[in-house]
Amino acid sequence: MRAPIFNRNEGVNFDELSARFKWNLPDRFNIAGAICDGRDDIASEVALYCEDELGRTNQYTFEDIRVLTNRFANVLKAFGINSGDRVAVVMPQRVETAIAHLAAFKLGAVTVPLSILFGPDALRYRLTNSGARLVIGNNRNREVLESLADEIDTIERVIDCDDRGNAGFWPLLERAAAGFEAVDTSSDDAALIIYTSGTTGPPKGAVIAHRCLLGNLTGFELSQDFFPQKDDLFWTPADWAWTGGLIDALLPSLYYGRPVLGYDQGKFDPERVLELIGRYQVRNAFIPPTALKMMRQVNDIRGRFNVQFRSIMSAGESMGAELYHFGREAFGVDINEMWGQSEFNYIVGNSASILEVRPGSMGKPYPGHRVTPIDDEGNPLPAGQTGELAAHRDDPVMFLQYLDQPDATRKKFLGEWWRTGDVGYRDEDGYLWFVGRADDVISSAGYRIGPGEIEDCLITHPAISQVAVVGSPDDLRGEIVKAFVVLAEGFSGDDALKKDIQESVKKKLAAYEYPREIEFLDSLPLTTTGKVRRIDLRERERQRKSSPN
Repeated sequence: MRAPIFNRNEGVNFDELSARFKWNLPDRFNIAGAICDGRDDIASEVALYCEDELGRTNQYTFEDIRVLTNRFANVLKAFGINSGDRVAVVMPQRVETAIAHLAAFKLGAVTVPLSILFGPDALRYRLTNSGARLVIGNNRNREVLESLADEIDTIERVIDCDDRGNAGFWPLLERAAAGFEAVDTSSDDAALIIYTSGTTGPPKGAVIAHRCLLGNLTGFELSQDFFPQKDDLFWTPADWAWTGGLIDALLPSLYYGRPVLGYDQGKFDPERVLELIGRYQVRNAFIPPTALKMMRQVNDIRGRFNVQFRSIMSAGESMGAELYHFGREAFGVDINEMWGQSEFNYIVGNSASILEVRPGSMGKPYPGHRVTPIDDEGNPLPAGQTGELAAHRDDPVMFLQYLDQPDATRKKFLGEWWRTGDVGYRDEDGYLWFVGRADDVISSAGYRIGPGEIEDCLITHPAISQVAVVGSPDDLRGEIVKAFVVLAEGFSGDDALKKDIQESVKKKLAAYEYPREIEFLDSLPLTTTGKVRRIDLRERERQRKSSPN
């Protein structure tokens, strides 16, 4: 195993670790080289357990992963993929997903992780914007991907992981050579493009460097209470297409030589998941608050399931005191809340083994990261004053840029600070507390959803004349997507029309982006310049949901 940064036997507290920590990053670093190569000491140990919905299981050792990624790197090279080329991966939690990312990294290519929940419009934009040359999918999305490949000039090939013919993923691997030397990449070279939603316009591609993995490690180790330890085994319900599933779970676990459980699930089933956790003896997890809320509905967890967690991290939305206390009762551990963003990841959190958890607090900046509330001029605010939470730009987890959007990149910085768009404050003891968003981004079940893409989709519906999308408070998901619709002439609002509008979004975007609530209005609140005042609609929803009636 790789040596951890911190030693749990040192007997120091969180603040002491932070005060004395200094980054010492290599100039040259490749994520796949670090994970796959030079692992003779753990070559025969299991790296991945992969189970599908039917209960069929396969397992792969670190030696298997090394050879399979070498083979697929040779496949990609034979297809003309070179350093800097974009490879899109539209896959669930399967071994092929890990192989595809690591093989592309070995080649110096840049991967574009995309959710299997995306519909054709969402995929079309991201594949076009990223300039992907090759796409990896499976039989769930093959037809859509091949149709898009015919439309998008840059895409040269779609590889289906379920195709057993000569052009399929596994037959290609079987014919490829088993040796490959990872490209000598700079730690600042691009490794991934992860699309993140903003308040206006389409999603932006955040370009992430190889060094992001190293920058994540202080937070990863401490949020998992001194990972790695003997018998640690990691699982998360978060899709490996997202920052939380890929960079906060899969890659750091494999880097430290500990196995990961992948589960190719459909709809989240808390009882099925708890059975899985007990059967595989999962010890470590990243579980978003929405999944925790669904688990909370299961009776007698300790009595019915052989759950033996050592550590749990939660992130994606504010967890709150109630879920923290549920975790202690149901799992016997303190859930460590964490906070970060795709552009600036894993920077604040808790570590119950050396830091008193204050339920509801985001925790403190992890060692090596500087985070503080700032005012409109970029000045750090004193304890107790609310401002925009900002991270210091001199940080290894900082993204490189928004793809082909230099102006959007510049606007996110204020002097030496990265502006997160989240509002909060720091208490007298250095704990950070989340208050809300400074913009219109919707946080629903851990997904960050920009209203612009949904509004653009909705306005194409013939019944809609005007539309505004906001987040509406929800006990389970934190927020849900709600659409306020002004109907076109000749249409009347009823439940059948609401369902038709919802289905139109599900078919074109991602399932989690459709408006769970639709309200028909005669007009939308507008500014004097004609812009929709989403803030008025959000406040209307807040008051409606908080009213006892």
